[in-house]
Amino acid sequence: MKLPLPRFIQTNPSLALFALLATALSGFGQTFFISIFGSSLRDTFELSNATYGTYYSLATLCSAIVLVRLGTIVDRWSLANTITLALGLLGASALMLGTAAHWLLLIPGFFLGRLGGQGMMTHIGFTAASRYFDRDRGKIMALTVSGLPLSEALLPAAGGLILAAWGWRSPWLLAAAFLFLLALPLMRWLALDARHPSEFRSHAHDDDDGASASGFTRRQALRDPGLYMALPGVLAVPFTVTAILFHQTAIAEIRGWSLEHIALAFSGYALGHFLMLFVAGPLVDRIGARRSLAMGLYPMVAGLVVMAMTHAVWTPFLYLALTGMSQGFAGTAGNALWPERYGVAHIGSIRSLAQAAMVLSTSASPALAGLALDAGMTPAGLGLTLAGATVAASMLLLLVPDTPRSSAS
Repeated sequence: MKLPLPRFIQTNPSLALFALLATALSGFGQTFFISIFGSSLRDTFELSNATYGTYYSLATLCSAIVLVRLGTIVDRWSLANTITLALGLLGASALMLGTAAHWLLLIPGFFLGRLGGQGMMTHIGFTAASRYFDRDRGKIMALTVSGLPLSEALLPAAGGLILAAWGWRSPWLLAAAFLFLLALPLMRWLALDARHPSEFRSHAHDDDDGASASGFTRRQALRDPGLYMALPGVLAVPFTVTAILFHQTAIAEIRGWSLEHIALAFSGYALGHFLMLFVAGPLVDRIGARRSLAMGLYPMVAGLVVMAMTHAVWTPFLYLALTGMSQGFAGTAGNALWPERYGVAHIGSIRSLAQAAMVLSTSASPALAGLALDAGMTPAGLGLTLAGATVAASMLLLLVPDTPRSSAS
């Protein structure tokens, strides 16, 4: 007997799968995958923690700047064309990193990967989920976010095994072949029947400030004070996770944990991330994205305290599992917040700002954490500092007004 699909997937199963795979494929440009090559790249090109982190941060910063403009194409181009561009950038990154003969090539390689993967692929996936599914938004966001723990569970382990067998270049070259030859044709096929973004604005009437009757424009969203109050809470998890995961090999060396031990601990991170999606989606639909996000930051706070206060062999399993739980909340509630607050007519333009802010925050965290570690800060000090900042961001979220305000009104 055939099991019926959930109602929110029945709306458009091809696009539901598209959104899920878009976030999963972004893993090739995410820190949790790139970080497993940290020791190899530092040794090959003779780089310190701070120098390596600075190059990565510079590349990520540049990708955030470009994303502010490039991200708006999801409101103008067809879904098939936008995914072609994103996968092209991601595949070019893998090819460049796999063939890099000098450390200078790491910067454009990281840039293309961060722009195509963390930037455009996640932006396209969440924008598609926002635009093409207007009911059960929390659940479709949870499904879309589930691509990340799927990627987290598979890519670091696979990349680590290939790295150990054939060296650090082989995983990147295989990733490029996979992205160009398999992922690109599949994603274009899934996007074939997607309505063009212009259809969502075709019946809207603009006011004197360019605001659409079907939702806030980017200009209006920028005038809403609640946007700036909510951003620290939205950015808390990606900032912290990037800082911790990017320097996981350095933290492991300080604590005496092997790289294999840390790689195994990622299973706890992925499991916590995945399981929390079943809680986060229904909770967003019940109490709203803002309140759900504020609650969802506290497992990571607990994980950071565990990382700071314990040195046992089980420590990375527990703190990564708790961090993964908050990642599930942040991905679901954080991405549901924007369409819930500002509508979907201009969601691509608004999300590109939020996505760029996220990428910008993750460009700063590796460099800041690397400088702190090189200056003598212990993993305990780093963990407690990040925990305190996360608590403050959660409290600020609770002060955000329910109704957005714009000086245009």
